[in-house]
Amino acid sequence: MNDHAHPAAASSGDVLVVENLVVTTRGRQPAPILDGISLRVGAGETVCLVGESGSGKSVTSLATMGLLPKGALTARSGRILVEGEDVLTASPARLRQLRATRMSMIFQEPMTALNPVMTVESQLEEVLSAHASMSTADRRTRIRDILSLVHLPDVERMCRSYPHQLSGGQRQRVMIAMALVLEPRLLIADEPTTALDVTTQKQILKLIREIQERLGTSVLFITHDMGVVADIADRVYVMRAGEIVESGPIEAILTAPTKPYTRNLLTAVPALRPRDARPAASREIVLETSELGMTYSQGSLFRKREGTVAAKDVNLILGRGRTLGIVGESGSGKSTVARCVMRLIEPTAGTIRLRGSDISGLSRRALRPWRKRIQMIFQDPNRSLNPRLTVGDSITEGPINYGTSPREAREQAKTLLELVGLPKDAIDRHPHQFSGGQRQRIAIARALAMEPDVLVADEAVSALDVSVQAQVLDLLDDIQARLGVALLFITHDLRVAAQICDEVVVMQRGRVVEYGPTAEVLGNPREAYTRELIDAAPGRYWDFPNFCPLPGAAGFRDTTVPA
Repeated sequence: MNDHAHPAAASSGDVLVVENLVVTTRGRQPAPILDGISLRVGAGETVCLVGESGSGKSVTSLATMGLLPKGALTARSGRILVEGEDVLTASPARLRQLRATRMSMIFQEPMTALNPVMTVESQLEEVLSAHASMSTADRRTRIRDILSLVHLPDVERMCRSYPHQLSGGQRQRVMIAMALVLEPRLLIADEPTTALDVTTQKQILKLIREIQERLGTSVLFITHDMGVVADIADRVYVMRAGEIVESGPIEAILTAPTKPYTRNLLTAVPALRPRDARPAASREIVLETSELGMTYSQGSLFRKREGTVAAKDVNLILGRGRTLGIVGESGSGKSTVARCVMRLIEPTAGTIRLRGSDISGLSRRALRPWRKRIQMIFQDPNRSLNPRLTVGDSITEGPINYGTSPREAREQAKTLLELVGLPKDAIDRHPHQFSGGQRQRIAIARALAMEPDVLVADEAVSALDVSVQAQVLDLLDDIQARLGVALLFITHDLRVAAQICDEVVVMQRGRVVEYGPTAEVLGNPREAYTRELIDAAPGRYWDFPNFCPLPGAAGFRDTTVPA
């Protein structure tokens, strides 16, 4: 039992009180998932629950909503009081009444939470029909009011739209509208900004704060992003392995953390101040694009329309052993450039040179020898690794296809596993037996098995918590130093770009607006758009590794999000 196992100090103004909650797996030998945790959220308060993946943050939120997976997890003891009513003893019918009316939840990925075959209006109307006695006209009015409240443009068009027709930020706003349409007292937000770029993230955080002030909603915000915590939290609970190890006001947690685990979380956050420039170890250019462009055609066979320009006149130069970052908002063209460089899509203009040879016009067969020279690390290793293949099969598949003997490929795979910090015996296990960070290490080993000159990392650390992210970034840096691999690094996290990139490209609406050494671009930006990206970074005015605010901070809180 942990030091915080005693009941949370409840007051009459508390909207949520969790007391000594124990959640275990089901079965003959139940394993503890939450070990006697206690926390509280006051009226109108924003409380952040932070910790690494697997710490129990999301299980806490699911238990509060009465959504623990049946047959897998169960609440053994404790209480969860929402405005004084114990959720754990409520009947299924009562739980359905409490959801949306007293408490609601914003999930991390709106594309999996929203119904893809229903319009936005239909999904909101479904919530109102299930929980409120309203006429059709009143429901119609309420839907338009809540969509206006979350600042969605052209409300009538939004009502008719399906989720796939909206941007990531718009989908998240629809999720917030659904959560708040019945004005619940408690809003649980489970990593709602993790996959968003910095400007959209800033807008969502500002929106939650604005709605909170207007409706008096209490917020339990679950995140691993300490920048977000610095921006929005009133109080913080730090979780590790199903226990709350530290809690307190945001100022105390950020300036004087008492537990080593909390200190490690904070020091793992990359500094927004760019690292010192690395000397170029080689002058060899391994990747170069010239006036690269990609326009997606529109219209039908008989009626052509002007296409969508995803990238235009993109000129990049990447030297051996160097890291070139591409940053920008969603839709700026970052991933399009990466896919063009990989020849996963066919660019409509320009050239791509790999080690001096033009590969942009090669046929699929002619391109095959070059495929091994440029490899990709994807954002989500869960989707890029075949769950049916062992780790060894995933790593050796590429080399064997290119003529390496199975025995030699297997020995090379063991060496690569050690290189990425995993034991040799991991070779015979399956991906589901590893953590998220370990799976990303396996994906890196698989890419390195082809002995590439260039690695393209597309948001390769954005889904990882800060401590694992720091480990993977250190690993990439070490691999570059050992093997001289060049890295094209696509990210929306400016903190990561500041610490890993030698040069940075800033893209907006498919075009390069600024390009140069990281220290110049992020330390002294010339373009207004680059300055907007930097100002939107969560925790902009906080030096996490040194537990202190940066010059220009308004107290300790980021001034970009209204307090």
